[in-house]
Amino acid sequence: MWTRRWIAAVTVAALALPVLAACGQATTTGSAGTPSGATPADSATSGSAPIQIAETGSSLMYPLFNIWQPAFQKLHPNVQVTTTATGSGTGIAQAISGLVQIGASDAYMADAQVKQHPDVLNIPLVISAQQINYNVPGLNGTHLKLDGAVVVGIYDGTIKYWDAAPVAALNAGVTLPHLAIVPVRRADGSGDTFLFTQFLTATGGDAWKATGFGTTVTWPAVAAEVASKGNQGVEQALKQTKGSIGYLGISWLETATKDGLDYAALQNKAGKFVLPAADTITAAVQASVGSTPPDERISLINAAGDNSYPIINFEYVLVNSHQPSAALASTLTELLTWGLDPNGGAAKTFLDQVHFVALPAAVAALSRAQIAKIKA
Repeated sequence: MWTRRWIAAVTVAALALPVLAACGQATTTGSAGTPSGATPADSATSGSAPIQIAETGSSLMYPLFNIWQPAFQKLHPNVQVTTTATGSGTGIAQAISGLVQIGASDAYMADAQVKQHPDVLNIPLVISAQQINYNVPGLNGTHLKLDGAVVVGIYDGTIKYWDAAPVAALNAGVTLPHLAIVPVRRADGSGDTFLFTQFLTATGGDAWKATGFGTTVTWPAVAAEVASKGNQGVEQALKQTKGSIGYLGISWLETATKDGLDYAALQNKAGKFVLPAADTITAAVQASVGSTPPDERISLINAAGDNSYPIINFEYVLVNSHQPSAALASTLTELLTWGLDPNGGAAKTFLDQVHFVALPAAVAALSRAQIAKIKA
């Protein structure tokens, strides 16, 4: 299992990343329905000046925050939450710098960052996954089988066509076109890149070792590649480019499928080819989370088990444990605790919309223990 000691490879330069263009921004009011059993809360902030909470970062987490936001504000009318998708690198950087109250990230902070900023907590709220999508005419919904070595070959430029022998060998009986492969990757500091390159590092053999993993990496030079910002940018590039392949957070699965993009069955640690789904994500979770440390910084990539999907992760919020006011500390605590509540933000009515899975009880308890550290 990949553990937090490997995270030292994550680029600390993420702290210097500029604010990237948002994939979209939710309004500060909304009318999304609340789960059954939820009732408006008597907030400690009712009747006082509005409490402002700004969240930014992961474009994988953004769709969930975007549906959480109006539901939470319906329960807490005196709280104004804004949410933007700027990439995990920006989420980490702005949470550390104090520009936002919540930085969302698919990646946890590097050891060096934690040492420099010990007051910033890395708190998982949900579990997500990542799929590999492609735009190959004529496959008509076929889930191609891909393994780490083939995906590495595509992204380092040694596999150039869809009917190349390594791809065909995994997909006997599938008619593959002689079509040039266009690898699509993120251009911004991205937790999705962190997850994808962790998968390639874990499963791709020696060929990927020089590249390694991180929220940003020095990609192999491939003439045909396309670089796009955010999950939205990658999805649009895939939609518009025949022969393309790219990685997307699972919260974008519905959009990608509606746009005619297929997605792969990936080979897992047991050698089985599995699709991202609630049962395969849950299987990987069950195989991995017993090793979760108190600070919850852990990789869940390439878990053991026949039915485990190989690219899953905790979705983190980065929050400073020391807040400038008791009201803000209390409101952040309410919001994050609500996000873990199976009758609140962790209700299936929310999570199923983005194909996320709730934290196991033991991990949720660790997250609540971290949330309890948020004080004025």
